[in-house]
Amino acid sequence: MKPLFIAGPCVIESATLLDEVAAVLAELRQRFAIELYFKASFDKANRTSIRSFRGPGLERGLQMLSDVRSKYGLPLLTDIHESEQAVAVGQVVDVVQIPAFLCRQTDLLVAAAQTGCIVNVKKAQFLSGADMRFPVEKCREAGAKEVWLTERGNMFGYNNLIVDFRNISDMLQITDRVIMDCTHSVQRPGAAGGKTGGDRQFVPAMAKAAQAFGANGFFFETHPSPDEALSDGPNMIALSDVEAVICSLIANTTEK
Repeated sequence: MKPLFIAGPCVIESATLLDEVAAVLAELRQRFAIELYFKASFDKANRTSIRSFRGPGLERGLQMLSDVRSKYGLPLLTDIHESEQAVAVGQVVDVVQIPAFLCRQTDLLVAAAQTGCIVNVKKAQFLSGADMRFPVEKCREAGAKEVWLTERGNMFGYNNLIVDFRNISDMLQITDRVIMDCTHSVQRPGAAGGKTGGDRQFVPAMAKAAQAFGANGFFFETHPSPDEALSDGPNMIALSDVEAVICSLIANTTEK
């Protein structure tokens, strides 16, 4: 199975940011003939601090994502945090994503499945890969035609994550598409004084290790200037580095 890619900024900061990132990703999608979904969140409801930037909200955020599709022809992915958001989101995006912390929330999974969109369920930081058969069952029984699973690491004590790559193999027994979230898996949750830290230098290696274990999709949050990003900057990769990471993964697929 040819790998797919999910990429974009963590949160919608401005239309200018979306344009800058989408233009680069659209060019890569066309040049390398890859399946690439543009990702950005309209609301980061799970920020560490109440003072953290959350995004433009549902209505304005969906309009901005729709503009990206119109301008650049990119398919879209975004996440929902409440079941009431599903219908509106499902009318705009191709993939509805369930955040890791919420992957056991039955009403949220059912609402996402009923949109008719692909549902991407991120594995909780407190679950094993094998445990994810239950969220998948909920989605399928609610009518989802296609369900993806995404690995993003497990809690390792306080303020740290570790990836057990065996989870990828276990999740491939549940669904055909297993994605490695290469940027969230290098987070240091809550470890930066009221916000999340991270180790972006490990992202390329994280992607290659996941590929060796069978991952057939790769998720990268990216920003032109990660250190100035309003959310998840420490673990996002620079927009200028995305091409090299994608090329390395494509090359590995071709060699196999």
